[in-house]
Amino acid sequence: MANVITRTAANTANTVVDWVNERAPGLAPMYRKHMSEYYAPKNFNIFYIFGVLSIVVLVNQILTGIFLTMHYKPSAAEAFSSVEYIMRDVQYGWLIRYMHSTGASLFFVAVYLHMFRGLMYGSYQKPRELVWILGMLIYLVLMAEAFLGYVLPWGQMSFWGAKVIISLFGAFPVIGNGLTEWIMGDYLPGDATLNRFFALHVIALPLVLLLLVVLHIGALHEVGSNNPDGVEIKKGPKGNRWDANKPADGIPFHPYYTVKDTFYIGCFLILAAFIIFFTPALGGWFLEHDNFTEANRLVTPSHIKPVWYYTPYYAMLRVVPDKLFGVLVMFGAIAILFAVPWLDRAKVRSYRYRGLMSKVLLGLFAITFVWLGKIGAGTGTDPVETIIGRVLTFFYFAFFITMPLWTKIDSTKPVPERVTTHD
Repeated sequence: MANVITRTAANTANTVVDWVNERAPGLAPMYRKHMSEYYAPKNFNIFYIFGVLSIVVLVNQILTGIFLTMHYKPSAAEAFSSVEYIMRDVQYGWLIRYMHSTGASLFFVAVYLHMFRGLMYGSYQKPRELVWILGMLIYLVLMAEAFLGYVLPWGQMSFWGAKVIISLFGAFPVIGNGLTEWIMGDYLPGDATLNRFFALHVIALPLVLLLLVVLHIGALHEVGSNNPDGVEIKKGPKGNRWDANKPADGIPFHPYYTVKDTFYIGCFLILAAFIIFFTPALGGWFLEHDNFTEANRLVTPSHIKPVWYYTPYYAMLRVVPDKLFGVLVMFGAIAILFAVPWLDRAKVRSYRYRGLMSKVLLGLFAITFVWLGKIGAGTGTDPVETIIGRVLTFFYFAFFITMPLWTKIDSTKPVPERVTTHD
């Protein structure tokens, strides 16, 4: 009986697949190209899960965002109360709101680790420069998307954070004041600001973000994935147990990595659920305490600071005495990341086979970024902290500016001809 049911289900599934293929013949080849016949290196480690986790969080943000827009009102008079209504009166509204706010921070956790993995294993080197550029564009749009969403709850920190960040554009000569008023739609953040930020956050930037994600994945699948060894599996020996014409060191992305990723997604969702149900504000790091108070343009918070994922750049802005130069430094810190594929002159991709100099400098760079984040989240009144911030900012830029030199002179180890596996 069980065999009969199994055969019936299989026949039904095949019938449905055949029906779809007759009417959309391009779907099956696309599925095979990007899933069952996309061969990924067999030595992926845990650092290669953060791209998938980013997609999971993106889906969460879109779905929860749709439900939040059903009750949110983008006006200065009603925005805060509409969020309170979602939290208190909408059935499971508190859960959807916390899923969205926690998802924003977890998105950046996954993206930052994804970028760091790219730096570790040289995933930006030829022929993957375009993959890196598209990824950086995603990062840029994501930062803009998160900032717009941060303003919408219209709490104290939302209002004053928007005022401070938008006023930075006023540092530019001649056009600064006009540009600031154009962005806000008024002399201070208000109805016009909320309306345009809401439209950009809900419609425009998500569409751009989705397009860039598709292009990013498409570009990656054209050149193939990098791996911890930095060895091109397409150029290695052919012939594996699935296809004699496919790389011997590659395995089909589906079902092997989809099953593996599903396990890590489950672990990630458990961690996310713990934060959402037990500590959604995470001590003020994910949701600032001031943002639970309605915006008041007559009362300035004692300490204005952005969310944690902006604090490294905010620290750079704050430790520079000149406002215009500080703004240029802040934006320059993001812009220089786009040039990494052409700054790195190393003969090998992966830091596994680079010398001690490269490993130490990359480790110091990671510490610098985290330390700058801590300084940016502080009060900014400690002179010692300001001096440390200036030193760290100098090292941040020196890391990239001198990269062509130290990557070229650093010693390297022999790279294996084929990928290596380890426990």
